[in-house]
Formats: sequence, structure tokens, C-alpha cells
Amino acid sequence: MADEPSLTRWSFLDFKLFYDAKFGRKRLPEPQNGQTADELDSNGTNSNVTSKENHPVRNTSDMAIYEQYRNQGTHSVHSNGVVSNGFDSRPQRSLLPAFESAEMRALGESLSRDIVRGNPDVKWESIKGLEDAKRLLKEAVVMPIKYPKYFTGLLSPWKGILLFGPPGTGKTMLAKAVATECKTTFFNISASSVVSKWRGDSEKLIKVLFDLARHHAPSTIFLDEIDAIISQRGGEGRSEHEASRRLKTELLIQMDGLTRSDELVFVLAATNLPWELDAAMLRRLEKRILVPLPEPEARKAMFEELLPQQHGEEALPYDILVERSEGYSGSDIRLLCKEAAMQPLRRLMAVLEDNQEVVPEDELPNVGPVTSDDIETALRNTRPSAHLHAHRYEKFNADYGSQILR
Repeated sequence: MADEPSLTRWSFLDFKLFYDAKFGRKRLPEPQNGQTADELDSNGTNSNVTSKENHPVRNTSDMAIYEQYRNQGTHSVHSNGVVSNGFDSRPQRSLLPAFESAEMRALGESLSRDIVRGNPDVKWESIKGLEDAKRLLKEAVVMPIKYPKYFTGLLSPWKGILLFGPPGTGKTMLAKAVATECKTTFFNISASSVVSKWRGDSEKLIKVLFDLARHHAPSTIFLDEIDAIISQRGGEGRSEHEASRRLKTELLIQMDGLTRSDELVFVLAATNLPWELDAAMLRRLEKRILVPLPEPEARKAMFEELLPQQHGEEALPYDILVERSEGYSGSDIRLLCKEAAMQPLRRLMAVLEDNQEVVPEDELPNVGPVTSDDIETALRNTRPSAHLHAHRYEKFNADYGSQILR
């Protein structure tokens, strides 16, 4: 039991080395004049205290990192931030930039959770149609990284693109394709990420977000449903809350102000209500792309992928589906195909429910194929949901949209 305080101090010292290496803080100095590592405290000063009190972990974020460190094993010996087993725990780039205060650093740690580290696994080819939107996204995000020589001066890459259109037409799918295909740090930001109940924290979160994006450049900031963040300032009757005005002003300044840098930070925004956006934000979103309802060719490709033709089965009436699905969005088409696929399953479930005997799972029969009658039933039971404001999107596209001339 006499060795317990020494072991505790060793564990905490190892954790401090792990923490400093992971987050880019300064490492412990080398021992001098015969000092051993356990004679140096976390500030690099001589420490001969052998009390039984453990060094406290200051806050919840430290606790999370401490738990992560303990899960990796506390018996590894560190030297200059390198684990004895040869694994270097230091990242190629520190997780956070050098913030001016601990408060800003805490906000940065909370926003770093919105960095998409997983692969959404959405390829450009998996999005049917929308060739204009895909081409512009490639020009704005992929090409400047692949050919930086050409994107200088007047041809500097666009810093903002707005995807607008009816709901369910593939705006978020395009953002997932950007996160999958483009070699950038992807920030998936919603209103809950940058809105705080504490006074002054919302605009600080916006500033920290762009500081993080510049630190991890090239990076992409995806603002889904941006109309919830920066609608027209003032609102009806000029009754907008002061905190909302400050947040919008900070976002406008960060996107295009004296703080704008040469780092490649690309803002991708999506909305179903583009006419509610502030005019200053529309100016900063340099390309405004209409994501329309799918064309007949795109609808046919969707039907063929979702309801593939089974070998030896009845041919499905894809032409009828395309003709009668005018005004359907991509999401509506998926629901239509799901309803058609449910029809043979419902017939099978009715048979199984009538049978009082319990059938083992491995002996359950297969679901039958989808027939033309099933598709007819699905068409009667499914209605489009995205065609209500089609004329407003067309008018907004005529007034503010970016067209591609071939």
C-alpha cells in the first residue's frame, strides 16, 4: 500500500503527456541534473510532494479525454509524447488552434464534435440526375484542391453555394457526396450547433467555427436549413431578438469581412425556403443552384434501381411509373417504391397470421415479386408532397439563381 501514491502520480503524469500531445499543448521539458520524470509536475517544475491527494481533473472535457486515455491503457510509458510501443499519439495537425482563452477553447471542443469523421458512403454516381448541381460542386470544392495553380486571382474558388428547391429533391444527398468524395474537413452544422442560451455565446460559436475551419483547411461548412439561422433581419414589425441579430451579423462578417483569409473554407448551404434568406447572405452565397424535381430520365433511373427487374418475373411498367409520377420528388419516389414492395409482404404476412403454428425463422418463405397490380395500388395510395410551391422556386431561380450555359 505504500507504493499507491507513487503509482497514482505516475498514471496522472502519463495522462498529462497523452493530453498535451493529443491537443497540441506544450510537452514536459526534458529532465535535467539527474531528475527523473516523476519529479517533474505538469508545469515542468520540481515537485517533491507525496501527498495522497490526486490531481483533480478540471472539467468534463478533460474527464472525457482522461477516460479515453485510460481505455488505451495506463501502463504504457511515454517519452516526449511517444508511446513506448512505437505508436505516436500526436496528430499531424492539432485538433484545435491556439485560442486566446479557455472559454473559446471549450467552445471549439464542442464544435469539433460536428466534424464528420465517418464516411457517409454517397457517391456522385449514386445521385440520379442533378448534373448541373454536381458539376458546380465539383468546380467549387474538388477542382481547386486538385488544380490549385489555376484557381488564383480572379479565378479564386467560390466560397459559398446555396442549394435550394422543394423538399426531398437531394440537397442533403449532395452534401453527403461532398463529404464522401472531397478531401476536405467536413463540418455538419445545424442551428443547435451555433445557438446557445448564454448571452454572447452564439456569435462566439460562429467565430470559433470559422477559426476551426481555417485551421483544418481545406474544409467545408455545411449549413442545413440555413433559413433557420439567418432569415431576413428585422422580421415582421422589427421585433427580432437582439441575440438573433448578433448571430446573423457575426456569420455575415465571418463569411465576407476583414477576417476572410486565403484559406480554402467553402460554405455549402441548403434550404427549402430561399425567399426567407437575408439579402446580404444571398450575396455571400455566390452560386445559388436550384435542385428541381427529378426529370423523367432521373425518375426512370430511380425506379429501376429501387424496383429492379427480377429474372424470369413479370416485366414492371417503368414507363407508366415515369408518366404518372410527374411532380414527385426523389423522396416521394422512394416512398412509392416502398409502398409497392410492401404489397407482396402484406400478402405473405396475412398467410402467416392465419396459420396458427409458429414457423421457425430459418423456415419462413421468401417474399414474392412486385407485380403490376402492386404498382397500381401504390400509385393510388401515394401522393406527391413537394409540388405545392414549385412556381415560387421557379420565380426565385429566375430572379437570383445561377444558370449554366452550355
